[in-house]
Amino acid sequence: MRGVRPFLLLATREDDGVADAEHAAVLRYGGLAEDELVRVRLERGPMPPLDPEGFSGVVVGGSPFCTSDPEASKPPVQRRVERELSALLDRVVAADVPFLGACYGIGTLGVHRGGVVDRTHGEPIGAVPVTLTDAGRADPLFGALPPVFDAFVGHKEALRVPPPGAVVLASSPECPVQAFRTGGHQYATQFHPELDVEGIVERVTVYRGAGYFPPEEYERVVERLRASRADVPPLLLRRFVERYRR
Repeated sequence: MRGVRPFLLLATREDDGVADAEHAAVLRYGGLAEDELVRVRLERGPMPPLDPEGFSGVVVGGSPFCTSDPEASKPPVQRRVERELSALLDRVVAADVPFLGACYGIGTLGVHRGGVVDRTHGEPIGAVPVTLTDAGRADPLFGALPPVFDAFVGHKEALRVPPPGAVVLASSPECPVQAFRTGGHQYATQFHPELDVEGIVERVTVYRGAGYFPPEEYERVVERLRASRADVPPLLLRRFVERYRR
């Protein structure tokens, strides 16, 4: 769209089907045209030169990577991606560029801003009730959501200690920090605002051997997911785009 700065999606999904589905979901739920979203797949090679101020906002989705893994166990591509994301976040934070990180994105932003990510508050794959804090209900982005809603999660690690000065916006029974804001416009969620039922079923199908659940429970996990609803979280993507499109 002429005159509108695109959004930037930074992805790290090696599986083409999952990567394409994530891209399509951000377009669909964000209400974005194809030319309003630039996708960079960081797992494929070094991050190209990017000026975050040239975008309406930056989105970082989920990943097979875990921020809290011991440094020595991380493959070279993960170490490179983490260095590149940290350098980009230096510029995002300095210029107060709108940012939305989901799942892996909450660990990325959380660690960058001085928080602690570990495996204390992991959640099994499924829909969980997310409750907004008082700050969440007052937030210009999250305040558009109901005070309690179901959201899809599935993560081995989570933010245990929020970054200094961060505002916790939402929590769930097993995960105290489901969302936070830092700076003026940098947001992160543990839950997935881009996932609907078909999207999460595709994820568990691709990653069923990745340790999120015992492989023999696959059919049971899918059955439980198909009986779930998580209609509210995608509204966050739409709200993010509507607020920051410029």
